[in-house]
Amino acid sequence: MEQKVNTSISTVSQIHTLTADFLKKKLAQNGFDDFASSHGYILYQLSVNPQITMKELTAKINRDKSTTTVLVRKLEQAGLVNVQCSTIDKRNKILTLTQKGREYNQMTSSLSKELLNTFYKGFSQKEKEEFCDFLERIKKNFE
Repeated sequence: MEQKVNTSISTVSQIHTLTADFLKKKLAQNGFDDFASSHGYILYQLSVNPQITMKELTAKINRDKSTTTVLVRKLEQAGLVNVQCSTIDKRNKILTLTQKGREYNQMTSSLSKELLNTFYKGFSQKEKEEFCDFLERIKKNFE
């Protein structure tokens, strides 16, 4: 049992890699073979926040400004995101989803359901809730 406890962080890392590989494969099957999970998270944030500034997005995705700019630029080039200067302050960039971006989010919503079904296969609802509670406790230990 002690060995299992000592390797739990490694197990979490392996799960992260496996879920990322799962999503990468599914995205490639849908024509998005060069997208990273960070791109999807940006598009998700735009589905929750229909208009967001680059500064707000940078904070929400926990990346630095230059990384966020590179990620957003790729999404803009793919036609998934619109980037416009704020009418109030030209230095601020406002991001919105395009129709193609909304369609992407619909497609990834079904992929997310498939991922979650695979992730929690064989778990009862109570086990799922307990697991989430444990993860939150671990996260708080590092905050």
